[in-house]
Amino acid sequence: MSLAGMNEGAVSQELSFLQRAEVTVKSYFELTKPRIMVLLLFTEYCAMVVAQGRIPGFRVTLLAVLGLALSTGGAAALNMWYDRDIDVVMKRTQGRPIPSGRVSSTGAFWFGIGLQVAATLLLGLFVNWLTAALTFAGFIYYVVIYTMWLKRSTPQNIVIGGGAGAFPPIVGWTAITGHVSFAAVLMFLIIFLWTPPHFWALALYKCEDYERAHIPMMPVVNGPVSTKRQSFVYTILLLASSLLLFMTGTVGWVYFTVAVLLGGAFLVFTWKSLRESNGDTRWARRTFLYSLAYLPTLFVLMVLNLHH
Repeated sequence: MSLAGMNEGAVSQELSFLQRAEVTVKSYFELTKPRIMVLLLFTEYCAMVVAQGRIPGFRVTLLAVLGLALSTGGAAALNMWYDRDIDVVMKRTQGRPIPSGRVSSTGAFWFGIGLQVAATLLLGLFVNWLTAALTFAGFIYYVVIYTMWLKRSTPQNIVIGGGAGAFPPIVGWTAITGHVSFAAVLMFLIIFLWTPPHFWALALYKCEDYERAHIPMMPVVNGPVSTKRQSFVYTILLLASSLLLFMTGTVGWVYFTVAVLLGGAFLVFTWKSLRESNGDTRWARRTFLYSLAYLPTLFVLMVLNLHH
């Protein structure tokens, strides 16, 4: 073989190694559910701004956001590790790293554990141990209480399990102040009450997928009508809870006014979904998409209309 041929073979092998490495890195990153993570980190940061009363310092922001990112990424990886049997069945999740064969279940497990250990040490040593403890509590809530217990055992899985995704504002608040306040609890409550109408809207038009995987989501167990009624009730409670933040004096009139309009629109979406005929999921889809915009918009309002 000529020297040129040998060089071409070496280059080809190197490119093949780099390509495999790139796929592996992307697959492990995908285990962290980055799109969901962005929303969680965003609500944490907004709570930090509200707690500080202004833009917080770079150091505490970097450490708190990085710590929560590691923890939520670890929780997501362990969620995919545990749910690998049902992810194979559901069309929506068949392309995930484990069922698609890009990441081993063992690799995903230790990746998730490693991220959480790093998160606890980072937050405890460089922010404060209350923030580290609350972040760890959110991790346990999501992985053990929701993923391993509630998700496959009760149609109330999303209602009770919604608390896991509501931890970030409290984590952000304690990172700044070192304690939990009533305003932080209200932010937790807003996300907690937003979760059922958000996820049930998704479940309404992905019902067959959940049924195929034997996951007792509300539409599968109690039917679409009952699910839509409960979604409407939770949206009313969500609207009320979003206004309580104004009552505490944390935010001003602009927040209050826009929160009423946003919550009112959410009610219209859930009401329209309730009124549509069985088998028609157009308004369920629209409700889901609206809910994706509702929460970050509400948290932006908190930041923009702080009541000093």
